Amino acid sequence: MNGGERSRGRDPVVVTGGSGFVGSHLVDSLVSDGRRVTVIDNLLTGRSRNLDGAIATGRCELLRDDIGAAPRLPNDAAGIFHLASPASPPAYQKWPVETLWANAAGTRNVLESARRSDCRVVLASTSEVYGDPEVHPQVESYWGHVNPTGVRSCYDEGKRFAEAISMAYRRAYGLDVRIARIFNTYGPRMDPNDGRVVSNFVVQAIEGNPLTVYGSGSQTRSFCYVSDLVRGLRLLMDVEEVPNGGPVNLGNPTENTVLELAEVVADLAHVPLRVEHRPEAEDDPRRRCPDIGRAQEWLGWRPEVPLREGLAATLAGFRLEIGRPVVA
Repeated sequence: MNGGERSRGRDPVVVTGGSGFVGSHLVDSLVSDGRRVTVIDNLLTGRSRNLDGAIATGRCELLRDDIGAAPRLPNDAAGIFHLASPASPPAYQKWPVETLWANAAGTRNVLESARRSDCRVVLASTSEVYGDPEVHPQVESYWGHVNPTGVRSCYDEGKRFAEAISMAYRRAYGLDVRIARIFNTYGPRMDPNDGRVVSNFVVQAIEGNPLTVYGSGSQTRSFCYVSDLVRGLRLLMDVEEVPNGGPVNLGNPTENTVLELAEVVADLAHVPLRVEHRPEAEDDPRRRCPDIGRAQEWLGWRPEVPLREGLAATLAGFRLEIGRPVVA
């Protein structure tokens, strides 16, 4: 049985980093379809409570282990989604060595396990491989503009290495590995303290504080709701063929400035818009927006959840988490 057939079967699916924000939503989606899921996570940045619902079904198990330490993954895996890595700037700058190791040794361990199981791998890479891009919107053929020694390099270069070793395994061993380059994703279960712009704004609005904008606020991002991203990741795993393994951009092609985002969050939270400007963050990209031509052509995918709808759901989730009443 080849990896393509197994990825669509009922065999166990492995999700590394599955207790994190994106990972836990992916696990929920798989479990809801009757799949059995094994999560490998050291809980460095993930939260085990994110998996409470999935574990309660009896179809999900959490193995607390470090993917960089060569844990034993199931030999009968149908597919592996490799999401294990700190992903927010405060987290990967706090744990730079661990971030590099998860994306280097951790990715190699995943690829070796996939060889033993003869299964597909979806590598969760990132738009950060483009750095501060000089090509806009970003197409997958663009090689990027990355500072290899800056404060963000542990994540940027870690993911670039993960892509490189994945492609080496594809060429050397014929391993069916597919690369997803994920752009800004948001939704419930984001860590309120993860330092990213959506979680910062939502928590500040709920608590009645000014919204912190680094720099002028004219820098742009594209915001993709987590359910859209999960759908894209699953399509990337299940589609019959991905030319050369991708990479494939998964993100929202609608571009918003940080100040525009602040306005929407304040409006949905029913608070006056108050902005506190601070110095621009080091190596912070000025523009970030994906070209999703490949995702549309190869996967039939594009995001569907409008920004206001997704932010309303995110606000409701954060209000419950931090114990504030939901505002209609």
